[in-house]
Amino acid sequence: MCGITGILNDSTDLQTRVTAMSAALRHRGPDDSGAWTDAVAGVALGFRRLAILDLSPGGHQPMTSASGRFTIVFNGEIYNYLDLRAELTATWRGTSDTEVILAGCEAWGIAETVQRLNGMFAFAVWDAHEKTLTLARDRLGIKPLYYGWSGGVFLFGSELKSLRAHPAFAGEIDRDALTLYLRLGDIPAPHSIYQNVKKLPPACLLTLRGESARSAVPTDYWSARDMAQSGLEHPFHGSEREAVEMLESHLRRSIGLRMLADVPLGAFLSGGIDSSLVVALMQAQSPRPVQTFSLGFTEAGYDEAAQARAVAQRLQTDHTELYVTPAEALAVIPRLPTLYDEPFADSSQIPTFLVSQMARQHVTVALSGDGGDELFGGYNRYRLVESLWGRVKNLPPGARRLLSAGLTGVRPATWSRLAGRFLPNPADKAAKLAETLLLENPQAIYLNLISQWKNPAQVILAGREPRSPLTNSAAWLENATPTERMMALDLLTYLPDDILTKVDRASMGVSLEVRAPLLDDHETVELAWRLPLRLKIRSGQGKWILRQILARHLPAKMMERPKQGFAIPLHTWLRGPLRGWAEALLDENRLRREGFFDPAPIRQKWQAHLTGQSNEQSALWAVLMFEAWLENEK
Repeated sequence: MCGITGILNDSTDLQTRVTAMSAALRHRGPDDSGAWTDAVAGVALGFRRLAILDLSPGGHQPMTSASGRFTIVFNGEIYNYLDLRAELTATWRGTSDTEVILAGCEAWGIAETVQRLNGMFAFAVWDAHEKTLTLARDRLGIKPLYYGWSGGVFLFGSELKSLRAHPAFAGEIDRDALTLYLRLGDIPAPHSIYQNVKKLPPACLLTLRGESARSAVPTDYWSARDMAQSGLEHPFHGSEREAVEMLESHLRRSIGLRMLADVPLGAFLSGGIDSSLVVALMQAQSPRPVQTFSLGFTEAGYDEAAQARAVAQRLQTDHTELYVTPAEALAVIPRLPTLYDEPFADSSQIPTFLVSQMARQHVTVALSGDGGDELFGGYNRYRLVESLWGRVKNLPPGARRLLSAGLTGVRPATWSRLAGRFLPNPADKAAKLAETLLLENPQAIYLNLISQWKNPAQVILAGREPRSPLTNSAAWLENATPTERMMALDLLTYLPDDILTKVDRASMGVSLEVRAPLLDDHETVELAWRLPLRLKIRSGQGKWILRQILARHLPAKMMERPKQGFAIPLHTWLRGPLRGWAEALLDENRLRREGFFDPAPIRQKWQAHLTGQSNEQSALWAVLMFEAWLENEK
């Protein structure tokens, strides 16, 4: 795992400039660095290395192919590289997967080589014969890659901080991207927080060639949306037992390949279905106890450590846990703008960083269970949307409006008095139901549920909300249930733009490689989408088929607990230890002076949150993370 960066169409001191750009990525690769330049072509490639496979100088990058035609900088892991190596007739200088990619480019060309890769990757290849620079990103968007033109110079890198290190970089905030951010809490590809800087979308290639370089656009070599549609149209027809056997066999092999490393390796363990299954299948293939790591909080309702400890004891792993105090968690907040480089508002970024930091003290690679919710129907919102839509779809519009007005007309204190003994946060739930009654289809309900701000364009000054797969019906699956459409949208948006971004920056911020065996094997993703929905969600419970596999390794009673996200008590912290920090960032005069937000709705939500009238933590955190990032930019 590494950091990559580079320059095209520059003629001034390339070595110095690309070295400075790669130095900004040192946290991604503290073990080695390298730079390669071609002054005549105006191209430079920079690299920082976190050594995982082939720790010798044979894995040094930038790396040039045996013929001298191709030079690459590569971030990621290719898990089928030994199979590809066996297909290629080459004189090998080392044992790294990087060299296999280069040999593939020599034998098959770049486009066909990418099709053959199984893993997570972002790379750039310079073709000295064709005078082209090609950028590539893995199918699910696990590894990041930014690019853009600044002052006639093309820049790219694993993180924005590498682009900012070039003197030509000019970062002007993109208000349309900011509008998307305020809705989602992240900035989805292809957007970035800056104008003229983009994220290469997952499963895409971008080739820059001569005079037409500035007009180059990404082309896809795989489509998550088309893959999901194909899975629905060509489903698995075997028995339930055959499906369970097939999936377990596939996952066992996939996880086994992801245990290959020349450095210490472990796994995150929350005690939930996904991470427990990954650890169980790791331990089943390991001659020694797997090192596992979990995080605990002292606040009631936010502690996963006890469950993780019980799973670790049952599987007999070498387990390490850390209980985090509020002060330790809050101390991470000043680091977030630098870690994420652009506004990012998933508050589980804090515990993700802390567990990564702890794990890095023991291992260099950690496996995670990311992807299980999106692939196997784990999120509560899938059942919630189906349930809500089933109850309201047959009500006449007038009745819906009357019922919605009645729900919103009840004061929060009244809701607490009437239903507080039986239902947590009854006023919040009543407000969500009132909003739902006014929506016209399941997709609208889903968008409403995942939105931090429901109407972000009304908060951003001079901002428009670009279309995205969430609002473009052409991206929705055809002949699919509402749940299947939501799962596909999460695969296209929430997973790469939120979950995988969160994990990449938090882990690479401490030089830890995280592997996601449920995701970085695209064959697993394709198999999951061929499985009928009844094998994923049953009796109101998600991940049915994963539970069947896990039951072979753990007692069923250990899996019987409500789904719990990797959360922090942010709503209480904003009313307590974070109140002064938040108040300074949300100051009305400050917001008005900066000129990005209309202060009125923000101040309204802040007051409603402070008084307990409503829980506005998600909407406020989005604004706070932008303000903290903006302050860090100055």
